[in-house]
Parts: sequence; C-alpha cells; structure tokens
Amino acid sequence: MPKVPKVEDIKILLRKNKESLLQELRQSKEAMRLIKKSTGASLTDLEKEKIKIHLIDICKSIPALTIFLLPGGTLLLPILIKLIPDILPSAFRDQNDNQSLSAPK
Repeated sequence: MPKVPKVEDIKILLRKNKESLLQELRQSKEAMRLIKKSTGASLTDLEKEKIKIHLIDICKSIPALTIFLLPGGTLLLPILIKLIPDILPSAFRDQNDNQSLSAPK
C-alpha cells in the first residue's frame, strides 16, 4: 500500500520549497494588483502577459496539488515532474535544484 503523506513530510517539503512558495505569493499579489487595475484602466501588453502567465500557473498548481494529496502522491509527483516538467508552476521550474521537489527520504 502506498505511503500516505504525513504532516511532518509536508512540513519538510514546505521548508525545502519555501523560496518558491514565496515567489508564487509575490506573483499572486502582482496579478491581483493588475486585475484590480484592469477594472478602471487599460493594461499594457506586458501586464496582460503577466496575468496570463500567472493564471496558467494557477491552473498547473491544481493537478500537482491533487497528485501530491493522493495516497502515494509524495512518491508519484517527483516521477511525474521528471516525465512532465511543465506540470509545475514557473516559480518551481526556475529552481536549479530539482532534488528539493522530491519526497523526503
């Protein structure tokens, strides 16, 4: 039977990926600011592209989180990342160290 992620395993992964999570939060704040701005003014092409990229990242996060929460997901997600690198949001793909995304040993 696959290993079910424990709270401690999740804490370790969060610590390892803290910088990527903070980058995602910064990007989310910027996207929200741009969305608010778009209600009263036109956005530049660059601003529109930033919103598009961030919305795509959000859509990519949902399947990755779902896989991680499944029984055995801590083992399956690193395998899927190797096979389908685009499954992760951009903040996590930018990391040079792919080992930080793997399950704790």
